[in-house]
Amino acid sequence: MIKKEMIAMLLAGGQGSRLGVLTSKVAKPAVSFGGKYRIIDFPLSNCINSGVDTVGVLTQYQPLRLNTHIGIGIPWDLDRNIGGVTVLPPYEKSTNSEWYTGTANAIYQNLEYMESFNPEYVLILSGDHIYKMDYEVMLDFHKQNKAECTIAVMPVPMEEAKRFGIMITDENRKITEFEEKPEHPRSNLASMGIYIFNWKTLKEALIAKADQPALDFGKHIIPYCHENGAPLYAYEFNGYWKDVGTLNSYWEANMELIDIVPEFNLYEEYWKIYTKSDILPPQYFAAGSVVEKSIVGEGSDIYGKVYNSVIGCGVTIGKDTVVRDSIIMNNSRIGTGCELYKTIVAENVEIKDNSRFGIGEEVSNEEFPHIYNSGLVCIGEKSEVPEGITVGKNACIFGVTTPQDYENNYLPSGKNLIKAGDEA
Repeated sequence: MIKKEMIAMLLAGGQGSRLGVLTSKVAKPAVSFGGKYRIIDFPLSNCINSGVDTVGVLTQYQPLRLNTHIGIGIPWDLDRNIGGVTVLPPYEKSTNSEWYTGTANAIYQNLEYMESFNPEYVLILSGDHIYKMDYEVMLDFHKQNKAECTIAVMPVPMEEAKRFGIMITDENRKITEFEEKPEHPRSNLASMGIYIFNWKTLKEALIAKADQPALDFGKHIIPYCHENGAPLYAYEFNGYWKDVGTLNSYWEANMELIDIVPEFNLYEEYWKIYTKSDILPPQYFAAGSVVEKSIVGEGSDIYGKVYNSVIGCGVTIGKDTVVRDSIIMNNSRIGTGCELYKTIVAENVEIKDNSRFGIGEEVSNEEFPHIYNSGLVCIGEKSEVPEGITVGKNACIFGVTTPQDYENNYLPSGKNLIKAGDEA
């Protein structure tokens, strides 16, 4: 019988709707980050760096790119005969077939997978956070306190606490109460959505609560454990952690990578972030090109000027083009004589010559102000922008657009141009 001390279950089925067109064709954990990575690389790398070699990745929404990226887990040394990485989509069962309806429901539907490793502990992770964390240290804390469930928490500013699940603890960090998104928080210890459960405790709670619609950890499983007297502890994490759930937080997290002394360092020898890398030629910087304070991925050709930006792999930036404070993802091509300010360009986008983005006054987005804000311009993947177009701020383009789609070659601030068949 196989026995693993701790296995990880990585929830990667999320749509990430607050990332707008960036996630219309791809699951949030598969979105590019920091030039050559994808968001899911961070929790996967944390697992192998922490000695966790058995990871179930639960996928659901638009899983193709995620599945291709993970493959059999070679980049993370997770191609194991026993354990390794397994992609777990929802599947048809003899009695009923259902999608994963909540975080805990997804785990419940994979009880058999977990059972096959007979683990002592199960680590529950989210596939859409950027951080480095040694889960082994958290497991030691869990064992020392004889906890049945340990929740990783992070101190947040009191005024932001109402956005999170908040833990109230005693002086030993034992959780006495918790509140899901409280209006008047009594503590600033926010749940990070990272849990270690004793396998028996988790299994019992999942089976007991199985019939709850949209079974969720914060709403159902943890309250159940608490009510039944299971000792719950809060493990405080004080490193860098970013939930890149909104376009602005995603943009900020990328920009923080290029600070002179980055708060989040991708270059540490002892805690590497692994990813699936394509075999690409080196970067090419043409005579007269300028690159300052930027990350540029392999296989990119730079003929223009790039300042304070994150450029993916296989990108072309044309002559006399200026890119500032922007993110350009893999295999996108920017023509000559363009200007891009605070623009997020998704993968495989084609921008023709002399187009300008992020120009003019900042106006609130008329359809999706909660998504497109902070002065950003967002261009969805495989979009095409014709020659000589000017685009304002808080604007979004998605689809293959033609000059006829723009009035006087202009898309004003706060407007969206989403071609039929492409959903935002």
